[in-house]
Amino acid sequence: MIRYIFRRFISLIPTLLGVTFIIFMFQRLIPGDPAVAMLGEHAAQENVERIREQLGLNRPLFLDKEALQQGNFESFFDSQFIRYMDRLLHADLGNSIHRRIPVAETLKLRFPATVELSLLAMLVAILIGIPVGIVSAARRNSLMDSVTMVGSLVGVSMPIFWLGIMEIMLFSIYLHWLPAGARLDTGVELQTVTNLFLLDSILTGNGEAFVSALKHLIMPTLALATIPMAIIARMTRSSMLDALQEDYIRTAFAKGLQERVVIFRHALKNAMLPVITIIGLQTGTLLAGAVLTETIFSWPGIGKWIYDSILGRDYPIVQGGTLLVAIVFVFINLLVDVSYSFLDPRIHYE
Repeated sequence: MIRYIFRRFISLIPTLLGVTFIIFMFQRLIPGDPAVAMLGEHAAQENVERIREQLGLNRPLFLDKEALQQGNFESFFDSQFIRYMDRLLHADLGNSIHRRIPVAETLKLRFPATVELSLLAMLVAILIGIPVGIVSAARRNSLMDSVTMVGSLVGVSMPIFWLGIMEIMLFSIYLHWLPAGARLDTGVELQTVTNLFLLDSILTGNGEAFVSALKHLIMPTLALATIPMAIIARMTRSSMLDALQEDYIRTAFAKGLQERVVIFRHALKNAMLPVITIIGLQTGTLLAGAVLTETIFSWPGIGKWIYDSILGRDYPIVQGGTLLVAIVFVFINLLVDVSYSFLDPRIHYE
């Protein structure tokens, strides 16, 4: 097991290098110039060139064509890509082009907000999706099965932006039950430890902040949890149906075991492998794809931050934020792979 984990860690290096290269190239293939975005379209050309020089954008991406023709490869070490990789090796994500503040400092504030929202949404999806899938499989072709499967199909098909807007209109505008944006009510103070507001309010014993943070989380959590909840329910049902048709299940029933014992102790454990895989993939997807939810609910997370930075051509933010999401995603996949051996003793990693 330790040898397998070590090999997986080593294999992450080329993966992250590839992701870094793709992020670097695609960001610069997008039409637009950060200097023009900072100064405006009608800025004088000399001012634009001055900003480009300050930001290092006048350097070649990899190697200048004229230098390549002359056989001069020294400019490669002064290129934008090499400078970017050098900063990464020194754990420096650079400074924001527009705000001139370190990207790492902003990540410390933004990323926990996305993590809190995504983990809570996944928790809701698991707590509802798995039981629904189990009941649907145990009562196959019943009215309950039909209703839950239609509901899961609606959940997968429903656009998050539409659901979020409907939630705001109903619970914020008409009923005035829940706040529509931010993470805390105005005037509520919280001493931050981890920047996970629910956890920080518990650690500091701040009940008012806990209630306020929970109220702000309810609507975006439900909106974000809808799709993974439906996917988990459908996958759980499919896996449970396959498990319930196995010989050992029929043997368990023949021995006179109660239905709930057979379902939860025998069938569910063997049906959980594909469900765990889906949960891991969906968790990584939620971390990376919460842009719509964060935008609709004005949630100060990493998704909306990266989206705004793409529009503003703020290269360091897009590169640093996307790289962090990629790292989290590959580590979640590693945890999912390792968890297989605990769920199924027949699986051994050589």
